Amino acid sequence: MSRKSAGLLLYRDVSGTIEVLLVHPGGPFWARKDEGAWSIPKGELSDDEDPFHAAVREFREEMGDAVTGDFVALQPRRQAGGKVVYAWAVKSDFDPTRLTSNTFSIEWPPRSGRQQVFPEIDRAAWFRLDVARVKILKGQAGFLDELERRLA
Repeated sequence: MSRKSAGLLLYRDVSGTIEVLLVHPGGPFWARKDEGAWSIPKGELSDDEDPFHAAVREFREEMGDAVTGDFVALQPRRQAGGKVVYAWAVKSDFDPTRLTSNTFSIEWPPRSGRQQVFPEIDRAAWFRLDVARVKILKGQAGFLDELERRLA
C-alpha cells in the first residue's frame, strides 16, 4: 500500500492579500518546531478511498467543522518521505478559535509505560503567502505556488 494523504488548502482574501489556513501538528515531537512544521489540514487515506472525500472527512475530523464551497483540485505533491499528498483549494473563512481536533495516544515520556493523549492539531492560523512559505512543510510548498498562480 502506498502512503497517501488528502487535505484542503483554505484561502481567503483580506483587503487584497491572500491568506491560507495552516495547522500545526500536536504532540511532544512538534511542540518546539515552527518553521517548516506547519501543514494543510490533511490525513491518510486507504488505497481504495476517494482522495477528495478523504480530504473533506479529514478536515472535519481534524478541525471539528465541515467546509463547503467550490473546490479546485491541485496537483498532487510527493513529500520527501515518499508520501503523496492530494489537495483541493477552497475559499473559506474558517475561524481557528473553533478548532476541535481529534486526539491520539502515545507512550510519553518514552519508556515510561504511561500513555498520554495529545490533539492531532494543536493550533491553526491564517498566514499571508510569504509567511506561509516559511511555515509550511517543504513538500507542500508547491500547493501555495499553484494557488497563487491560479488566483493571479
